[in-house]
Amino acid sequence: MTDPDPNVVRQLLAELRDFDKEKRRTAVMKLGMIGGEEAVQTLIMVVKNRNEDLIVRGRAALMLGKLGDTRAVGPLIEALDAPGYQTRLYAVQSLGKLGDQRAIGPLLRMFETSHDKFREAARESLRRLGYDPEREKATEATAEVESKSER
Repeated sequence: MTDPDPNVVRQLLAELRDFDKEKRRTAVMKLGMIGGEEAVQTLIMVVKNRNEDLIVRGRAALMLGKLGDTRAVGPLIEALDAPGYQTRLYAVQSLGKLGDQRAIGPLLRMFETSHDKFREAARESLRRLGYDPEREKATEATAEVESKSER
């Protein structure tokens, strides 16, 4: 894969500093599409920016999953506590795409939530990581019953 045109990257970075949130929302998506080192670093900063528009943060989380760089795992885990809906949902989905085992515990926490969309996204991401939450619960329950019967 070739490096993105530095002039295009500079233009997108300038758009990310714009007051117009629509421009920032579009710039985040474009950065995710062109990729590259600077895009990854910038998208990580956007996801972590608690003052940023929630849709911009959500789209940054989505694009980090697309880019597949595991440096985003920590910031995406932090984003699971972001306000709103979109940032958390895309962070859950992206963590599954990144394939890093560090995400299992935080994804299990999202799986235990009462929100159906978060539960389903967490289930899918956990399965991508080779972890089936329903099977694990059944295994734990069986082990607990066997442990009590041995006493």
